[in-house]
Amino acid sequence: MEAWMAELEDAAIGGIQKHVPLARHTTWKIGGPADVLLSPAGKPEMIRAMAILNRRGVPWTIIGKGSNMLVSDKGIRGVVIKAGEALDYAEFDGTLVRAGAAYSIIKLTVMAGKQGLTGLEFAGGIPGTVGGAVYMNAGAHGSDMSHIFNSAEIVLETGELAVWGPEEMAFRYRHSRLQDPGSRGVVLEATLQLAHGDRKEIAAALATHKERRRRTQPLQQPSCGSVFRNPPGHHAAKLIEESGLKGFSIGGAQVSPMHANFIVNTGQATAEDVLTLIAHIRSTVKNRTGIELMPEVLVVGER
Repeated sequence: MEAWMAELEDAAIGGIQKHVPLARHTTWKIGGPADVLLSPAGKPEMIRAMAILNRRGVPWTIIGKGSNMLVSDKGIRGVVIKAGEALDYAEFDGTLVRAGAAYSIIKLTVMAGKQGLTGLEFAGGIPGTVGGAVYMNAGAHGSDMSHIFNSAEIVLETGELAVWGPEEMAFRYRHSRLQDPGSRGVVLEATLQLAHGDRKEIAAALATHKERRRRTQPLQQPSCGSVFRNPPGHHAAKLIEESGLKGFSIGGAQVSPMHANFIVNTGQATAEDVLTLIAHIRSTVKNRTGIELMPEVLVVGER
């Protein structure tokens, strides 16, 4: 056994599994194995785990619900970290909400609406966790996490605990400082600032967004959500559709006939199928319009 694995086990971190297929942990249902899947039991265990991995020089990758992520066919070397049940909670204090990193952002949106709190309606269809939403500055319908973010508890890759506010997080479109080399860390808990609103209006907005997703998005097929960022002044889906790519397939990966900014797994798609299709979409749109589409999906693992 690797010395670092023995140290993790001795430190009573939580669940440790070897050679775990990651296709079952991603919304695309694609991905090779993780050398080790680690599920720290709570905050102290996550902090201990990060300190051990840092000291031992072991590479690590954080995964929430596996949305907005493409895992390579060869899988991920080192450790994949998935927050455990102890970080699956939410607490309301007036207009402030504190939520653990593993808590569903959709569930949090529904809970906030029932309490008459507005600000999270944009996230009603984002199939991820609170931690992932902060990491990606997830957004939709003209808003994103930066609009409601108050602070977050972060365990840095050194194992140090920090609290970052909006300035430290350095949000921009689908990006946070956590994605930058030298600033890597794992969200443990986020505090969001909401506002009092009308329950009926919030419920109506959520229902409208839900119905629009039902009509326009391939919710019954495995996907990662939107694949490309919207270029300034343009919509990626429209550019892809006008390039004649709706329904275009490579292997088991297909540009959704319902929404051109979704790539769906029609059954046996590989990561290479998806990557090849992404490259084809980018080159086709660039040749036709001169616009460079930038993927927002995270590609991780050994190539």
